[in-house]
Amino acid sequence: MTSPAPTPPPYVPGHGLLRDRTAVITAAAGAGIGGATARRLLEEGARVVLSDAHARRLKESEAELAAAFGADRVAALTCDVTDETQVAALFDLAEERHGRLDIVVNNAGLGGTADLVDMTDEQWDKVLDVTLNGTFRCTRAALRRMKAAGGGGVVVNNASVIGWRAQKGQAHYAAAKAGVMALTRCAAVEAAEYGVRVNAVSPSLAMHPHLAKVTTPELLEDLTSREAFGRCAEPWEVANVIVFLASGYSSYMTGEIVSVSSQHP
Repeated sequence: MTSPAPTPPPYVPGHGLLRDRTAVITAAAGAGIGGATARRLLEEGARVVLSDAHARRLKESEAELAAAFGADRVAALTCDVTDETQVAALFDLAEERHGRLDIVVNNAGLGGTADLVDMTDEQWDKVLDVTLNGTFRCTRAALRRMKAAGGGGVVVNNASVIGWRAQKGQAHYAAAKAGVMALTRCAAVEAAEYGVRVNAVSPSLAMHPHLAKVTTPELLEDLTSREAFGRCAEPWEVANVIVFLASGYSSYMTGEIVSVSSQHP
């Protein structure tokens, strides 16, 4: 007799953990971790400034969230995290619209599959520039503003279990995510001097429509079989951990890489 497919737990309602805080989220359009995080932050009372490199999807996400939570709590700006001018404009918008910056979620990342012997410099550079350098640019922008404003703040980066373990065809992505982990730890030590916390989540497999389009069914089945619960995570389950790290419940945590998976070293 075949066992029923594992199902996720009930959705957790908001509890006002981030009331009146202002959050910037990169790669926040669509149904993945960024979009789920934007919704969870709003449900916890935050104001959000969404960004994404995909203008059409970003506009749709902004309209949907504004209708649900109020236009005064949702703003959006197209941002390519490989462009320093666009990154600066995104953080300027948050400060102009809401007066200060409290939370930054660096979710932007780019994957791909290629064996190292076949990988081009362009493939390597593109993944590293979005995933690692983009996180660096946004973290730098956030810390400069938080330090100048005083009063603390929180940065949460999106890493990956692949930064800890090896996977065929993922040398560029693994190197980038391992770099995000190291960046998080170093930034945390520096930012502690002015009361800002920097942590990261490290998910394994969070299912969303885009991932299903770019991943073969065979690979998804293999990756799912490695999960302790026998299923992939829902994006909102990762977003819940991001909310925790952004909230006062994690006030003594900094420089931590929190695995949202059983797959960790």
